[in-house]
Amino acid sequence: MKSVMPNAETTPHSAATQKSQQQRDSTEALAPSTGPTPQEEAALLHLLTARQYTDAVKLALQMTERFPLHGFGWKALGAIWRQTGNSAEALHAMQKTTVLLPDDADAYYNLGNGFHDLRRLREAETSHRRGLKIKPDYPEARCSLGNCLNSLGRYAEADGWCRGALEIKPDYAEAHNNRGIALKELGRLGESETSYRRALQINPDYIEAHNNLGVLLKCQGRLEAALACYRRILEINPDFAEIHNNLGNALTDLDRLNEAAASYRRALLLKPDFAEVYNSLGITLMFLSQVDEAEASFRRALQIKPDYAEAHSNLLFVLNYDPRWSVADLYAEHVRWDRQHAQSVAPVSRPVGDLNPQRRLRIGYLSPDFRQHSVAYFFEPLLRQHDRRAVEIFCYADLVRPDEVTARLQGLADHWIVAVGMSDEALARRIAEDRIDILVDLAGHTAHNRLLVFARKPARLQVSWLGYPHSTGLRAMDYRLVDVVTDPPGESDAWASETLIRLEHGFLCYAAPAHAPLPVAPPSLGSGRMTFGSFNNPAKLSSLTLDAWARLLIRVPDSRLLAKGKLFGDIEGKKAFLAQLIRRGVDAGRVTLSGMLPDPADHLAFYEQVDIALDPFPYNGTTTTCEALWMGVPVVTLRGDRHAGRVGASLLTQIGMTELIADSVNTYVDIAATLAFDPMRLKELRQTLRSRMAASPLCDTSAFACKMETAYRDLWRHHQER
Repeated sequence: MKSVMPNAETTPHSAATQKSQQQRDSTEALAPSTGPTPQEEAALLHLLTARQYTDAVKLALQMTERFPLHGFGWKALGAIWRQTGNSAEALHAMQKTTVLLPDDADAYYNLGNGFHDLRRLREAETSHRRGLKIKPDYPEARCSLGNCLNSLGRYAEADGWCRGALEIKPDYAEAHNNRGIALKELGRLGESETSYRRALQINPDYIEAHNNLGVLLKCQGRLEAALACYRRILEINPDFAEIHNNLGNALTDLDRLNEAAASYRRALLLKPDFAEVYNSLGITLMFLSQVDEAEASFRRALQIKPDYAEAHSNLLFVLNYDPRWSVADLYAEHVRWDRQHAQSVAPVSRPVGDLNPQRRLRIGYLSPDFRQHSVAYFFEPLLRQHDRRAVEIFCYADLVRPDEVTARLQGLADHWIVAVGMSDEALARRIAEDRIDILVDLAGHTAHNRLLVFARKPARLQVSWLGYPHSTGLRAMDYRLVDVVTDPPGESDAWASETLIRLEHGFLCYAAPAHAPLPVAPPSLGSGRMTFGSFNNPAKLSSLTLDAWARLLIRVPDSRLLAKGKLFGDIEGKKAFLAQLIRRGVDAGRVTLSGMLPDPADHLAFYEQVDIALDPFPYNGTTTTCEALWMGVPVVTLRGDRHAGRVGASLLTQIGMTELIADSVNTYVDIAATLAFDPMRLKELRQTLRSRMAASPLCDTSAFACKMETAYRDLWRHHQER
């Protein structure tokens, strides 16, 4: 139902990209003092400023030998070695300097930057604070402390220190940039943009600010403006690998997928061990339906960076598309994620709370998708119907771009907590402080997931539901809500780290959007041509699915296929997909491929061109199936051997249309072909499917909310009885 994890932006406020600013500051902080002669000090400063580092090192070493208890030579060595990338030696020299010059604010400022380079962030913070005690009105130290706090995820504090730097030095470009970083993470996007643009007014060639502005604009969907930022940087420095990565991310969002892949590959030529780029490339390859290549790219990211939890989640997600992975092997891979990233995380402390099994329960829902998104279609009806006498609802919203759906959901929640900018640790502490009884994850291993919050066990009971078609693999996740069709009792239980709770009459509830147009007559009645359709993510269109569709098109003369998806907005991607069908004997003239339609009403109206919808396998559709049925379009599905491949069967069972469920590929083709040769049946379904669906358990929102609340209460009672 969801997209994978989003493409990793390369942000310049990391230690590596902030280094140029801090190197400049280190040079400025190296001021003459007593000890060596003023002429020697001036000579060393000249060499350092001129970047004649070999000669500068020789002279600085001579000073430390002649004056071992004087700080100037050590201070110079720290600056030189830092600027030449010798971070460990630089740190040693900086530490020596603070011993010799304990009252020198510059020495502590440089030491803080040295610790930051090595990602020793707590020590960096301590050093900066020590220097600011000596010299409180030191704008560079305030700015660097703000940068350090950004890296620690303490964005509100970072904003305060950057503002403090600007009070002293209003035209300090780096402070405006670092403040922009903090404001973005705090969700204050307009102020963040203002900060970046002010930095660029002061320094038009400030690469870090151009990049940060581009990342912000991309988050807001202003993609062409983001592209302009990245291209401006590449005019300044064509060999900036991080910017080729970010350019690729923006091109991916514009559905220019092959251009995006080329940008990522350019970045990897410049920086072969760039794990984030392999992750980004994997996502784009998945959109290009190159599942094998995507898997290899995610695995390469993990080879370079074994603790890269996001890339590992993306790997798990893409494996759901691959029919060659057995259920057992897929489950083992999910358990490996837990072992590699989650089990070492320490749980947060929780207050004891009220253990009365009859009291009003505090239910928390955590999601990055409280917006115009598939998850919201199924979550909103539950939120709207919750009995507030039985449950108190907390929504933890981790999304940067709220929309009208966000506003609607916020109005339905008892408590709305903006989780943007909170570290996993901070968010876990907040959930614990809110005394949440049952915390529900709506993301699984999808984009912007917060499974490492769940690993910290901030709630007594933790539940996975809705957003991911497989077990999370987490030992810290107690339960998973499914049904008897998606997860039949018996073998299914062996492939879940959670205890499976099977909800009667299905684990989903659908509320159709108000903008949905009324169904119209099947298009074949007017054209005389049968149209099969699929609006699923093309990554779900496995080779097995395409084999079945090719057989069906050949079996039904003059029929055609209409498919819509992100891949088909890319010219080369469209050609490659079409070539797969041509190799299977399908005439290209019988296939129509459409890119995404941004307007939801236009998307639903597009179903007017489809007679019969075809569910992919082994990963079925969910939202697309419900939308097709609501528009009067019957959906043919194949019951698979795992949850992702049984959702279609679950939905059709809920509305009493089990005759459209196949248990083999041959039967799948037979059902679709038989239906194609029965125009009166198609006409009747077009007229009755919506009312049939509306009267079914799938759309009974009140009953579903009651069912969920009963499940929560039963889980809570069981927990108290243990």
